[in-house]
This record gives sequence, C-alpha cells and structure tokens, in this order.
Amino acid sequence: MGHELPSPRTNERRLYQQVADQIRILIQDGAFAPGDRLPAERELAQQLGVSRPSLREALIALEIEGTIEIRMGSGLYVLTSGETRPPRAAIIGDSPVELMQARAVIEGAVVVLAVPRMTQGAVSILRRTVDGMRETIAQGSKPLDHDRLFHTTIAAQSGNSVLARIVGELFDGRHSPISTEFRNRFETVTAWTLALAEHEAILSALEVGDPLLAQALMHVHLDQSKRRWLGSDPR
Repeated sequence: MGHELPSPRTNERRLYQQVADQIRILIQDGAFAPGDRLPAERELAQQLGVSRPSLREALIALEIEGTIEIRMGSGLYVLTSGETRPPRAAIIGDSPVELMQARAVIEGAVVVLAVPRMTQGAVSILRRTVDGMRETIAQGSKPLDHDRLFHTTIAAQSGNSVLARIVGELFDGRHSPISTEFRNRFETVTAWTLALAEHEAILSALEVGDPLLAQALMHVHLDQSKRRWLGSDPR
C-alpha cells in the first residue's frame, strides 16, 4: 500500500499560532491569571522551547485577539482567561518572518534577472523613488509607498510578469493585521533611514550593471529588515 498523502489541513495553523496556542493553554490552566505579568521574551521562549521570532509573532497575535497586552517599557500582561476564540490564520496574516524570508529568496532571484533588462527609464524611477523616500523620512513619515514602488519597479524589469506579481503580493502582506502591528511597534525613523541606505546601495549596483552585487545587497537589505523587526524592543 502506498504512503498516504498528508491532509492539506495538517499545517493549517501557522507556527506562530501553534506557539500562541501553548501560551493560551498555560493561561487557561491557571499558570497565569488575568493581570499577571508574563515572563520576559527570552525566558518565555526558553520555557516553551521555541525561537524568539516565533514567540514574538505569537505574542503579537495574542494581543490582536485581546488575550494579552504588550506594554511599552513594562512587559507582557494577561488580560483574559485565554478562552477567547483565536482568529483564523487567514484573518491575522502570514508570519512576518516567513514573508521576509520568501521575499529574500524571490527578490534575490528577480534582481539578477532585472539587471540586464534595466532601462534608463526604470533607473530614473528608482532614483526618484529613493529621493522621495528620503524626503518622506525627513518629514517624520513612513515611506511605505516609495518602498513598494522601489521593489516592484525592479521586479517589473525582470521580464517575468508572474514573478513581478508575486513580489507585489508578498510586499502587500505587510498590510495584514499581524504585519501592521509589527510595523507600528518596531519601525522607527532610524530603521527607515537604514533601509534608505540599503536601497541606495542596491540602486548603485543596478546602475553599474552588477547582478551578483545587486543580489547580495538585496539579501542584506531584506535580512536586515527582518532583524530590525525582531531585534528591537516594542515602542
């Protein structure tokens, strides 16, 4: 008899939701009562045997559903008994970490395809986008539209409409509830200033037509973006 294929529902719950389930069970079992302060992230991650990135995503998901509250400079506090019905994964969104990993894989390949097809017109758009990003940051705002245009313009030069569409869809995953909460808590002017410098470096590699350098810089940019989300303290 052949091996039975796993059910599509086997991995329906994302990893961060599985971690959130563990914390919710602890609360339901009375390990933490409403009003209690949870252990610090590092200690809680060790206690549960999970990574800090997965734990941070789980905590954000639990706050979205109203089970806990993340208080700036104070810690993590239980709000309810944990018996609330958790939102479905499709409502909260994909793991921000997995989105950034997917972007690094796909956009790293896309930029290599884009380099030999890069037109002067596309370079001009990218330069204006970088300039607009700088001006928006100087005004104290988040240049999300400029950021999106930078990445989708490069993808459009790949010559592959499917890849270009995927890049846009992955970027728009930033608008899900969980990714939006990450942006609100961890994206600062300093973080955006660093992202601007990374965009400028990528643009310079595109201007000189170096595909391997452009690919390396794209990987660095997306990896650093992920680290800025996961290495910062909530605001």
